[in-house]
Amino acid sequence: MFYSIRHVTRFRYSAPVRESVMELRMQPRSEGPQALRSFQINTNPRAQLYAYTDHFGNAVYHFNVLRAHEELRIEAQAVIELSRLTPMPEAVDTLEWERFNSYNLTDDHFDLLEPSKFSFYSPALARFMAENELENPKRDPLTELKVLNRTIHDAFAYELGVTQVHSPIDHALDERRGVCQDFAHIMIAVARRWGIPARYVSGYLYHRPNNRDRSGPDATHAWVEAYLPSLGWVGFDPTNNVLTGERHIRAAVGRDYADVPPTRGTLKGIAETELAIAVAVEPTLAPVRHEDFLRVARPMSAPQPTPSMPERLYHQQQQQQQ
Repeated sequence: MFYSIRHVTRFRYSAPVRESVMELRMQPRSEGPQALRSFQINTNPRAQLYAYTDHFGNAVYHFNVLRAHEELRIEAQAVIELSRLTPMPEAVDTLEWERFNSYNLTDDHFDLLEPSKFSFYSPALARFMAENELENPKRDPLTELKVLNRTIHDAFAYELGVTQVHSPIDHALDERRGVCQDFAHIMIAVARRWGIPARYVSGYLYHRPNNRDRSGPDATHAWVEAYLPSLGWVGFDPTNNVLTGERHIRAAVGRDYADVPPTRGTLKGIAETELAIAVAVEPTLAPVRHEDFLRVARPMSAPQPTPSMPERLYHQQQQQQQ
C-alpha cells in the first residue's frame, strides 16, 4: 500500500518578527515494513535547509529566517510504502517477564525504562492504576498491554482543548479527558512501571471513509511502541484501541513528546501568534493536491510587551491533538 502525506504548518504573526529558528521532525522513517519513497520540504519565506539524524534515528531538518516576516509556512510532502505486517500472536508465554531482566535488554533500552519529561509515575497515575487493577500484572506482557490499551481507551474521553502541548499527564488523569498525546504518555508511564521498555511514536494515521476512529484525519497522530523480547517493537494505539497496522505511518520515535515534536522553534519579536495546521493522508502513488485546507489550531495569544522588554523570545510548538 502506498500513501501520500501532505503536512502544512502556518505561523501567522500580528506584527513582524525576526530570527525564526525552526527544527522539524516530519520525514517518515524508512525501516521495517515502512519504506520512504520520496520526501520534500518547502518553506515560505524560503530558507536553506540543513539535516541531521538524532539519537533515536529520526531525520531532523532545521533552518532559520533572519529577516523580518509576518508569516511562516512549512509544507512537507512524502510518499511511503507500507508492506503487509506479520500477524501478531494472541499472547506470548509468561516467561517473557523474565526476559526483561536480561543485561542486554536493560542496557539497550535503559532510556525507555526510566521516567521522562511527560511519562512518569505520579500519585494521579498510581490512583488510576489502582482503580483499574493495573498495579500487578499477572498475565503475559502482550495480553497485559492489550488490556492497558483498551483500559485507557475506555477510561478517557477524547476531547480537544482540555490539555495543551506541555500539559503533564496528571491533567488528563484528573479530567479523564484528553488527546492522543496524553493517552500515549499515560500508557508509556504504566508500561515502564511494569518494567517494559516503551517509547512514543509521532506520525500519521490514514482514516478510512466512515471509520470509527476517535482521532481526526486533519492532524498528526501519536501512539506507543512497547518492546517485547520475543517479538521486538509492538505498536499500540490507545486513542483508538487498536494495535498499529497498515494505516499507521511512523515519523519519529522518542522517550515522549519532548523528543519528537513535528515543529520546534524560537523567534524574536513582540507579536501574537496564530497557528494553523493541516494534514492529509491518502492511498495513492502521487502527492496529494489540495490548496486551502488549513484550520486555525491556536488563536492569537501572547503576553503584552513591557517597556523594559523591547523584544522577547517565543517558542513555537504544536500539540499532537489527534
